[in-house]
Amino acid sequence: MPNIAVLGAGIIGVSTALNIQNLIPSAQVKIISEKFGQETTSWGAGGLFRPTAKFIQGVPEEKIRRWARVGWDFYSSLAVSDKAKDSGMQIVSGFILSQTKVENPLYKDSVYSFHEISRKAATELGFGHYKYVYQVTTVIAIVRDYLPYLFKRFEENGGQTEQRRIDDLNELVGQYDLVVNCTGIGSRSLFGDTSIFPVRGQLLRVKAPWIKNFIYTEDDAYLVPNGELLVVGGCRQHNNYNLNIEASDSKAILERCYKICPELKGAVIDHEWTGLRPTRVPIRIEKEILQLKKGRLVVVHNYGHGANGISMSWGTSMDAAELVKDALLSSKL
Repeated sequence: MPNIAVLGAGIIGVSTALNIQNLIPSAQVKIISEKFGQETTSWGAGGLFRPTAKFIQGVPEEKIRRWARVGWDFYSSLAVSDKAKDSGMQIVSGFILSQTKVENPLYKDSVYSFHEISRKAATELGFGHYKYVYQVTTVIAIVRDYLPYLFKRFEENGGQTEQRRIDDLNELVGQYDLVVNCTGIGSRSLFGDTSIFPVRGQLLRVKAPWIKNFIYTEDDAYLVPNGELLVVGGCRQHNNYNLNIEASDSKAILERCYKICPELKGAVIDHEWTGLRPTRVPIRIEKEILQLKKGRLVVVHNYGHGANGISMSWGTSMDAAELVKDALLSSKL
């Protein structure tokens, strides 16, 4: 029975742990993390399935499209099943606004619908100042439901968790047959990866039940229905480690969003959130064998998804699980 530790308890970590269980039923898998649940970056995500190649650099397009398709098949199957409520998967329609033509986006062949609307319709909707407006029907992951749902499945499969900060990888040598690294920004200090960097995001969640459709732009302005609340964002601040809520950012976000959705005025702010998107070019999914002071440690990495963490999580986690299986088989030869 292989003994495996997964470091990191966000969407990437728990998705990887669950896929390892699916692929290697005999494995004993433990998720180790200093932070769980609402303390993770994943908790604040808007969750809209809209993978964007612009934010996934250094990876062949064919592979990204495969990840997107695998993720879509999983999410959409939950959204139309009796598990929709528990899993937090919600079908939603909305509009993507752009000044440039959106050519063959990653999600085009996955989502329920994707088409450009007429200039007349765009103008009447208040989007006439954008050259191109697309109507899309896709899914949203309500992370406050989706993350606990994944953990429940993981624990039902015999998975274990441990709340603990790992400062030295030598702590794991001899304790596990293999370690999976899903620590995101933590990979900089724990694994010495200087390629990983944060892209700070800030958003608000507001009460605006009269707004039913999402609106997404290329101008750091978006609105996404997410359960009983509406996500209003956002910003992308590279190499900014600030986790404080900045009033100036919230003010700028609301001003941008009022321009694309005047009906947002009157919404009541429920809470504000900020987080650091762990970003790397390319996303790192690979095996590494480390020779440490206490001995050899086999590691499989899966991190660096940036703004596409939710959309890419299931597909990349399946690839990481395959690497785990191959590494365990290799160690037996």
